[in-house]
Amino acid sequence: MCGICCSVSFSVENFSKDLKEDLLYRLSRRGPDSSKQLVKSSVGYQCLFSGHVLHLRGVLTAQPVEDERGDVFLWNGEVFSGIKFEAGENDTQIMFNYLSSCKNESDILSLFSEVQGPWSFIYYQASSHHLWFGRDFFGRRSLLWHFSDLGRSFCLSSVGAQISGEVNQWQEVPASGIFRIDLKSTSISKSLVLKLYPWKSIPGENVIKECVHSLIQISANLPTFVSVVANEAKLYLKKPVVPLNTMMPQAPLAIPCINIAGVLPTRETLQRLLTDGRMKEVVQQFIDVLSVSVKRRVLCLPRDEKLTPSEALKACDRKANVAILFSGGIDSMVIAALADHHVPLDEPIDLLNVAFRTKEKTVLTGFNKKRKKQKSHCEIPSEESSKNDDDSPDKQFCVPDRVTGRVGLKELQAANPARIWNFVEINVSLEELQELRRTQICHLVQPLDTVLDDSIGCAVWFASRGVGWLVTQDGVRSYQSAAKVVLTGIGADEQLAGYSRHRVRFQTHGMEGLNEEIEMELGRISSRNLGRDDRVIGDHGKEARFPFLDENVVSFLNSLPVWKKADLTLPRGIGEKLILRLAAVELGLTTCALLPKRAMQFGSRIAKMEKNNEKASDKCGRLQVISLEDLSIEKEIEV
Repeated sequence: MCGICCSVSFSVENFSKDLKEDLLYRLSRRGPDSSKQLVKSSVGYQCLFSGHVLHLRGVLTAQPVEDERGDVFLWNGEVFSGIKFEAGENDTQIMFNYLSSCKNESDILSLFSEVQGPWSFIYYQASSHHLWFGRDFFGRRSLLWHFSDLGRSFCLSSVGAQISGEVNQWQEVPASGIFRIDLKSTSISKSLVLKLYPWKSIPGENVIKECVHSLIQISANLPTFVSVVANEAKLYLKKPVVPLNTMMPQAPLAIPCINIAGVLPTRETLQRLLTDGRMKEVVQQFIDVLSVSVKRRVLCLPRDEKLTPSEALKACDRKANVAILFSGGIDSMVIAALADHHVPLDEPIDLLNVAFRTKEKTVLTGFNKKRKKQKSHCEIPSEESSKNDDDSPDKQFCVPDRVTGRVGLKELQAANPARIWNFVEINVSLEELQELRRTQICHLVQPLDTVLDDSIGCAVWFASRGVGWLVTQDGVRSYQSAAKVVLTGIGADEQLAGYSRHRVRFQTHGMEGLNEEIEMELGRISSRNLGRDDRVIGDHGKEARFPFLDENVVSFLNSLPVWKKADLTLPRGIGEKLILRLAAVELGLTTCALLPKRAMQFGSRIAKMEKNNEKASDKCGRLQVISLEDLSIEKEIEV
């Protein structure tokens, strides 16, 4: 994980040796282990490169990196597969070495077509004056662009620095392919032209038609002085996943003997489905490919290998290197169970469970009554959250995700009693939410601006921060997760028909409509979710990793007909994400396998904190930004 930035100016009066304070501050939070700047100037333009590194693998390599030809590379990514590299090597240097050996455009595109893993990059070729940049196919790493001064300057950055009162400042670079700008030509013509090298899935596909569609979408959001065109050579990147299988069943599906109208689904229901040998085989294949995905994401990080035998035995004193955004729902439970297979046994795993103070005074069903006897430990230690509290903190933070999280914790502990599972209770008051949204989170969620972006962005920011309370056999203590890697279950609902809108589409348009909905969900995940979540989690100097969006996992699921992934003729809590529920049963998980989908904003109760009459798609006024300069003025006034 890194914060990368390139600021380009085409007029001498705009040349600068430093980034603006706001932008530099937010980039440095993403990469706390190394910060470096580099200026490259030529006739008519200047590039200011800024790199901020979170060190996770190989030798710490400061960015930007430069070779003897004057080429410059900024990399925010992880190479998990696709190209040759050794386990102990640094992928920034490996990628730069490969790029340096590329002889033409086609070689560069072949390289990025082969890389498996999340990435965004900026690459400057000094001899040709070309600037290349882009994001991976799913957009798992954030990259924003900002065009200003009628084309006299532009900026690429992992995160933006919004300015109070200005609109449309930063936009996400579309994950439509890789872009190239001829800086020398731009400095002469004063016309900023972006050349697109799009993703293409199969050789027979009409790349021109697909590219034209992408160009129209991208151009609609750009200033009039910026244009996007297809590359003249009609070159493209090869999509890293197979196309979605849209095959329809030849005969109506046989509905298993399940009482849909009356009795709720049970574990026996799922076990009955697993008596089908072909289904059981597909489920095991899914477990295998997802397990490899998790393994890649929990082992590619530095560990302290110099512990003495006595220190190694003290697992309670070991820090967790891996954390999971954990609700106790099926996505996070399966990820936790598979992580348990691969993380060294003497290493704890942090389960990050976030709750927002609820106004409800009744204890939710399933609340662990034994905890009533414990101290009021759920509250985050802060002045705001300790004032005017008449109700028990346990009650105030006993939201649905806390209840299912505790149940899930017990199930994981039963599955592997030798593992230390750190269930981190992260509790957020209204005052803390409003303060940190205003000063930090709004900058990260932007340029997204809906009520849904606000709710999820805030919930993920507090959860991934990992500051809360830990309940152990020795009592309750404050805790802050030191894990640099945060696993999240995003991608499961999109691929496995987990949202209620999937069921609505199926009921109105059948399996064909359901396939279209799944294809659309995966196609727009870069712009709806992943850039935002990368910026939010990265703000803590941590890296988001998405096991369900591994290229091999997506290809496997895309290869299956839809009814093997989800059967929406079955009731809620079993039909959606069916293959994942069956996988949970095979892994020995029981309760979570039957939990219906519950969105994070409702499970954590953040959606109940402020306004209850908003639509998720409404523009959110709470995401108005405040700059560092404005903030310092406010503090001076307060003093």
